Amino acid sequence: MSRSAHPAGPRYADVLSEGHYAAPPADLNRLDPKVWSRTVGRDADGVATVAGIPVTHLAEQFGTPAYILDVDDFRARCRAWAEAFGKDADVFYAGKAFLSRAVVRWLTEEGLNLDVCSGGELSTALSAGMPAERIAFHGNNKSTDEIRRAVEAGVGRIVLDSFQEIARVAHLAQSLGKRQRVQIRVTVGVEAHTHEFIATAHEDQKFGIALAGGQAAEAVRRALNLDGLELIGIHSHIGSQIFDMAGFEVSARRVVQLLAEIRDEHGVELPEIDLGGGLGIAYTSDDDPREPHHIAKALTEIVTRECEAAGLRTPRISVEPGRAIVGPTAFTLYEVGTVKPLEGLRTYVSVDGGMSDNIRTALYDAEYSVALVSRRSDAEPMLTRVVGKHCESGDIIVRDAFLPADVAPGDLLAVPATGAYCRSMASNYNHALRPPVVAVQGGAARVVVRRETEEDLLRLDVG
Repeated sequence: MSRSAHPAGPRYADVLSEGHYAAPPADLNRLDPKVWSRTVGRDADGVATVAGIPVTHLAEQFGTPAYILDVDDFRARCRAWAEAFGKDADVFYAGKAFLSRAVVRWLTEEGLNLDVCSGGELSTALSAGMPAERIAFHGNNKSTDEIRRAVEAGVGRIVLDSFQEIARVAHLAQSLGKRQRVQIRVTVGVEAHTHEFIATAHEDQKFGIALAGGQAAEAVRRALNLDGLELIGIHSHIGSQIFDMAGFEVSARRVVQLLAEIRDEHGVELPEIDLGGGLGIAYTSDDDPREPHHIAKALTEIVTRECEAAGLRTPRISVEPGRAIVGPTAFTLYEVGTVKPLEGLRTYVSVDGGMSDNIRTALYDAEYSVALVSRRSDAEPMLTRVVGKHCESGDIIVRDAFLPADVAPGDLLAVPATGAYCRSMASNYNHALRPPVVAVQGGAARVVVRRETEEDLLRLDVG
């Protein structure tokens, strides 16, 4: 069992042997609804469409590469999470997955809260009208300026991540004449089945305060005794791109045990528990994510059962889906530049983007799907590797995929499920220009995050 490849999924972190490939799909023209947003289809000519708009029109109007975001799908997923958990729980969209002012407005209108983890994300949220009391502020090393801005704005909660931060937030809140609502993030010792870089609840990593050795209990004691803080709950997050609920069950049990210890020692029953996010999405047809109502039912039952066993009132539950909302709602549209067959191996298909717009394959060995979307093809399937244009051998977008054997320069390819962490983690490597985010809805398309220009790059270079 290795943790160096595949971020999660039914295979978890198993590494397939070199040369092992899944069989090609029966129909290369089929767009699996499991991995594409809800309004994606093909027209009579075989051109992929989203919200009724052919991708060929989008490429002509906005250029490539471009992130194409299905607004109706995004809003529907927001509503599904809100309805699944109901009025007795809180859903915080994890802004790190992808955040823009348009996204903030959609979240506000759909009644979701927002989780931010930097001053930039906080500014984006406030500038787009998200009520401060609906914002949670995360991060393992928040600066003094970021904390001050959050407290002054009146954010609904700050998630405390260290002993130093407990004192820092308390001091700043008291100096501003405020009592800041906070949660303490604990690491519960759960080894989530995911890539080591996105597993966040085992003890040997940077986030949170460990349950082991009484550290979390000491953090609670300090927070309860500081006038600038109002401790409202415990926070736990076990990782990202997780399909198995077993880790959440262990995490909830250990957090509830801590709540019982707090009640016994301090006579206080904390009213909230935040179980974080991390629920997986389908990047390929093999992935099998759970629907929000299944997740809500499972988490609610786990917490209720553990609280009943401990003799505690069931606290208000919070969750933080980010990828699970925005991930499936977008795809990245590319144009093919070169096609290079390697005899006996595979064919390399180079597109006009790469690791600057999707670093996840290089960083996590993440798996993606890809499709020819500018036309229909009846050619035989061909094993390909879809790569970018950067000066890196690791500049890979889709490691192993079957495309029609007649794929050629000028064709459009699309990679689905790129709504989360692609634009957020995009870079200017090789001085590439970060692509735009194009929102599509009801037959219309508009830019919500514009494409960078060379003037943008030069403006920052003061010479």
